[in-house]
Amino acid sequence: MWEKIRVVFTIPELRRKILFTLALLAVYRVGWQIPLPLVNQDAMRSFFGEQAALSELFSVVAQFSASKLHEATIFGLGIMPYISASIIFQLLASVWAPLEKLKKEGETGQKKINEYTRYATVVLCMGQSWFYLRFLAAQGLIHEEFLVGGFSFGWQLTGVMTMTAGTIFLMWLGEQIDEYGIGNGISLLIMAGIVARMPEAGRQLFGPLVREGGLQLGSTPGQVGAETLIALAVLFVGVIAGVVFIYQGQRRIPIQSAKHVRGRRVYGGQRNYLPLRVNQAGVMPIIFASSLLLFPQVIFQYLSRHGAFWFELEQSFHRGTSFVYNVLYVALIYFFCYFWTAITFNPKDMAENLKNYGSFIPGYRPGRRTADYLEKVMVRITYVGAGFLSVVAVVPTIVGTLLGVDWNVASFYGGTSLLIAVSVAFDLVQKIDSHLVMQNYRGLLQ
Repeated sequence: MWEKIRVVFTIPELRRKILFTLALLAVYRVGWQIPLPLVNQDAMRSFFGEQAALSELFSVVAQFSASKLHEATIFGLGIMPYISASIIFQLLASVWAPLEKLKKEGETGQKKINEYTRYATVVLCMGQSWFYLRFLAAQGLIHEEFLVGGFSFGWQLTGVMTMTAGTIFLMWLGEQIDEYGIGNGISLLIMAGIVARMPEAGRQLFGPLVREGGLQLGSTPGQVGAETLIALAVLFVGVIAGVVFIYQGQRRIPIQSAKHVRGRRVYGGQRNYLPLRVNQAGVMPIIFASSLLLFPQVIFQYLSRHGAFWFELEQSFHRGTSFVYNVLYVALIYFFCYFWTAITFNPKDMAENLKNYGSFIPGYRPGRRTADYLEKVMVRITYVGAGFLSVVAVVPTIVGTLLGVDWNVASFYGGTSLLIAVSVAFDLVQKIDSHLVMQNYRGLLQ
């Protein structure tokens, strides 16, 4: 394995791409630490320390947006507006005829859609940053010198422009990684934000174990016992193995190409496979479900001070202790799995493409029969993929509840963080492998 890694850095072009990518990720991490001058950071930490539900909401958003909303920085919004704009245009391209026509134009149409996405990102950045700063001002988290005579329009504009420029700069970093680096730039930024939380999670897990006399393991209150550490290590390896297995899982549909006789030669007649991914929706169902369920929790927490009924509702949406929350979580994951698969996978278009290329599925007529068969297969394998996502999504809750581990530590055992990290790592390794194969070297996965 170390020999393969050494070979990676002996190829000049590949080494240059990797070092360029690491340099841009380092720039992202530096900007991630620069605070907004308008915000009182000490008061903000104290506020979010008291507002557990709101802090949890921002922590979940930070997992898939490379943001830092609980500490206002110039990259505080992360790339969340760009992700939101991309999702909006991806959905519109499926239901709005002009965008659907652009999407079918290939690379030219996709460039136009990307341009619209950038414009929408700027609009979303300005709106989200303004609401965010107004929320901080209402909570008294802006420095007093900026609040004299009210939070003036000039200071609001300064904060909005700063946070908008930070997000646009992150979007530009991602595009530079795509063009001159290696891997998907936006995904690598998200993964960098997830990996950056690991030292803090390690401190929360091992901090209570460290004493003056050395490392002490036990099951005393406030400590994690040796058996818990072993269980966490085994569970971590098992969950990653399961994620890798399902991530690579495919249902291969046999395809036969028609024979063409031209002169004395016969073309076609080959047998191939059409791979359908078990987890076609990726990590999007967990992102949608977790985000949707956190808003009722924040609202009910605010209303819980007005009566016992609202307090009971707030408890029913509490992550980790509520059966209702987990049932709704799983139900929403199944719903968004089928919803997102229906958006990204069109069996009619696929059947039409097979027909145009002179290929067919043995036993099924080209056209409608083929589309119906592909849709039936996708419905069945999506059910399995949704079940897998549901198990991975509730693993952090199980780990945190049964083993008494903090949620920041338990989140690395499933959910959005683990799925994003594994999928991005696989994509990165596959792109490195493509460079190695071009240079007649064995790939990292071989």
